[in-house]
Amino acid sequence: MAEISHALPSLKKQLPVAATQAAAFFWLSAFYFVYSARPEDWVPLLGHASLAKITGVFLLLSMLFTAGRGPRSITNLPKEVYYLFLLTFILFASSLLSPVWKGGAFFATVDFAKVIIAWISTFLLVTTLNRFRRIVFIQAASVVVISIVALANARSSPRLGSVLGGIYSNPNDLAIAIVLSLPFCLAFLLSARTAVRKVIWSLAITPMMAALFLTGSRSGFIDLVVSGAVLLWHFGIKGRRPQLILATGLIGVSFFVLFGRVVMERFSAISDGTVTSETEEVALASYEERRLAMEKSLDAIAKYPILGIGTTNFETYSGMWREVHVSYLQVAAEGGIPALILYLLYFRRGFVNLKRLRRMKLDPETVLFTGALHSSLIAFVVGACFAPVAYLYFPYFAVCYTSVLLAVAKEKIPAAGTAPNLAFPRRFGFPSVDLRSRRSRALISYR
Repeated sequence: MAEISHALPSLKKQLPVAATQAAAFFWLSAFYFVYSARPEDWVPLLGHASLAKITGVFLLLSMLFTAGRGPRSITNLPKEVYYLFLLTFILFASSLLSPVWKGGAFFATVDFAKVIIAWISTFLLVTTLNRFRRIVFIQAASVVVISIVALANARSSPRLGSVLGGIYSNPNDLAIAIVLSLPFCLAFLLSARTAVRKVIWSLAITPMMAALFLTGSRSGFIDLVVSGAVLLWHFGIKGRRPQLILATGLIGVSFFVLFGRVVMERFSAISDGTVTSETEEVALASYEERRLAMEKSLDAIAKYPILGIGTTNFETYSGMWREVHVSYLQVAAEGGIPALILYLLYFRRGFVNLKRLRRMKLDPETVLFTGALHSSLIAFVVGACFAPVAYLYFPYFAVCYTSVLLAVAKEKIPAAGTAPNLAFPRRFGFPSVDLRSRRSRALISYR
């Protein structure tokens, strides 16, 4: 490592800036693809490959070569990334001092801490709207592929559970991931310049909607309604697209009629307490388990309010082997109240960034993605009340996207707002006077 650190400055000087930036962005894109699409779960030849570790290592190495050579530097990082860093630091402390299971909590925090590398790399490398579109496209297209794979295994997996591993193993997590990515798909649909691309994105949204309903996720359905209302406000009402409101209503009703039976049964089981089918019986039992888990999480917060019980340790602590289906309680129980405060401050920064963006004069494409990000963040804030998604990367990526989009918009202002050169040329017999300076204007008026 010492030899590498000594050789790194000379290597950085020899490599062109454009080449290192392109290589780093490639590995950043690969990391997003591996995390979002999980190809090792549905591509047989990749089953034993540690793609996440490979892409993560190459991304880190490429960032070392790129550090200090791009248009942005570490000193330009916004406040929200420091909130995320402090949150991770507290989770490490709570894991090392956990009263439940130190080892498991520590390695779970290590897995979560990778989001910081992705966050900082995204902010430093995504410096144009075109690169922003590519990263968001990778996430949206990956979730489309995941939805298709889930539908292909729908018969063998009730509620599409355990169709894939990792972040998509739980049907509620799969539903949340779909809802968080749907706004981006609609933004790509509306910004498409050709009819072919519009048709492709329209077809891409179809399996996502079908998979969302087939998960039977009550939290996912509530998220869909809330985020859909926000999307229609931005794209339909403010964007003056009344046809979009009508089309969304018709499509939503159609999918609900075709695929909404499981969702309705699960809702009816908790509304009147009657059980007439196996689905309703499971739903009612799940509701009772979640209520009990919430009570146990409050007990954990009361006993360990400062550092909590350690990352992902609530399943062991509760004795139920179930997560608490409220992300805010999940963070407070496992990381303590200070972690919850940082968690809330972090996501608040996403809304602050969007508020600043809406005050700026933006191009139509940026306006679309600003509305999509607002809808995605609203979906997460609501969904976090019903699902244990505290360590899912997608919400953290959404806040990162707001930071990147705001930075790109700010960087356009100096170039667009530069005053023209109004100096008189000497060849016409005038002195070289710049009309932009106050002294020059006073001199001209005096003469």
